[in-house]
Amino acid sequence: MTDFARSFYATRLALVVALGGFLMGFDSAVISGVVDPLKGRFALDADEVGWVVSCLTPGATLAMAVAGPLADRFGRRSVLLVTALLFTLSAIGCALAEDFTFLVIARIIGGFGVGGALLIAPVYIAEIAPPHRRGQLVSFNQLNIVLGFSAAFFSNYFLNEGGYSWRWMLGVEATPALVYALGLLFVPRSPRWLAMRGRSAEARAVLERINGPGAAAGALAAVEESLRADAERGKPRLRELLSPRMRRVLVIGLGVAFFQQITGINAIFYYLPTIFGMAGAARDAALGQAIYVGLVNVAFTVLAMFLIDRLGRKPLLIIGSSVMALALFSNGLAFADAHYQLEPAHLVATTVAEEDRPEGAIVLPADVVAALLPVMGTDHDDEVQFLGELKSRCEALPAASREALDRKWLDLAKKALRINSTLVLLSIMAYIAAFAISLGPVMWAIFSEIFPQRLRGLAVSVAGFCNSAISFGVQQLFPRALETVGPAMVFFVFGGFAVCAAVFAWRVVPETKGRSLEELEVELTR
Repeated sequence: MTDFARSFYATRLALVVALGGFLMGFDSAVISGVVDPLKGRFALDADEVGWVVSCLTPGATLAMAVAGPLADRFGRRSVLLVTALLFTLSAIGCALAEDFTFLVIARIIGGFGVGGALLIAPVYIAEIAPPHRRGQLVSFNQLNIVLGFSAAFFSNYFLNEGGYSWRWMLGVEATPALVYALGLLFVPRSPRWLAMRGRSAEARAVLERINGPGAAAGALAAVEESLRADAERGKPRLRELLSPRMRRVLVIGLGVAFFQQITGINAIFYYLPTIFGMAGAARDAALGQAIYVGLVNVAFTVLAMFLIDRLGRKPLLIIGSSVMALALFSNGLAFADAHYQLEPAHLVATTVAEEDRPEGAIVLPADVVAALLPVMGTDHDDEVQFLGELKSRCEALPAASREALDRKWLDLAKKALRINSTLVLLSIMAYIAAFAISLGPVMWAIFSEIFPQRLRGLAVSVAGFCNSAISFGVQQLFPRALETVGPAMVFFVFGGFAVCAAVFAWRVVPETKGRSLEELEVELTR
């Protein structure tokens, strides 16, 4: 077998397994295009919108807590096959949902698939990749995640027609999920897992197809030596992960996991059309702008794949986090400089016949519209102040009217907003580009490299749990934060965390490029 054939084989395996990342990205981003239709279909308020968007994450969090140990017991490929089936069930369930509860349950099932694929796919790829290509091949998973995001934005844009468009948007994912399940049937088991189960001949056969006979023997010997040392210490336990020798590794892993989400990536991605809508874009235009952001994400993720094994993990983290901070501060300034002015054409009472309602007007009870008339034409330079005045005008109204207004806060803010929308678009694109070359792909490369073989499954689950829990909190609080403190302050806070991420990368994160997993284990756990 030639060097080219071996390289192609490793690449093919990585691409197939990384399709789990595509499904994760698609499942995560597709919700951004259906937030507004779901708000109307199920009469959702801001907290319920936050729950529909973020409920994927509790499922992912639970899956991350058990995916590593299950992968150690039953194999990486077996766990990934289960995730493919979960993605399929979730897509079909979301498309058929008839109420809020059923939709949330279907989304949580998809979250189980997200958690399993998110953790185990990069672990498998790292375990079959030659050391000099490991960063690049593991980055295929991140590339597929962003391709999934981009595909969801395209899908949402082209399926955005008709009363049942949101069902098609959510259900179309079942097709790639079934393709993924089929592809995994032709993928061999991880050689490291085979060696863990005492199946050395099978492990060597896989390694020979990837590294060649000579290199395979050395790689297998290193793995078996590591496994023998692990066997002397007994079954991996959580208290061992918390031992002093693991302290440095755990700080690195949990720190990178924390900063990847606290800087706002999933909140921005999941609410991207909403953010562009708040900057004045109509629904079709907002979905179109999301496509541009998706393409930027793909382009810079491809760039990261070429840089990660050349420039290294640490420089990418420092540069990317710094640019993310600048972009977030710029976006915050755009919203801080915005003005809010509600006009009579923006509102229409429910008592007005449908054919007489102005196109795009927000429909509210007649008493709410009457209460807001004194505010019409008044200029406000702060969203929180603007929304606070609207709320105060309606305090004496019946509860049903106030609840109707509560469900329309973001819609009212979008209608009244006057902002530099070009600056918002460019800032978001710069932020996504910076994330795509840094915290996006580098976190998964670091996860697959720094944890010892013996504790890798458990450690990756713990770090993934932390990452997922932070993501859930950010997604859940984002809609409410937009209403209570305003978008400017939200983006300033994200920017502050991005500055902290750059400092953390500079001071704490080691460089891991081009080094074997066994070599890193010895150095980082001394």
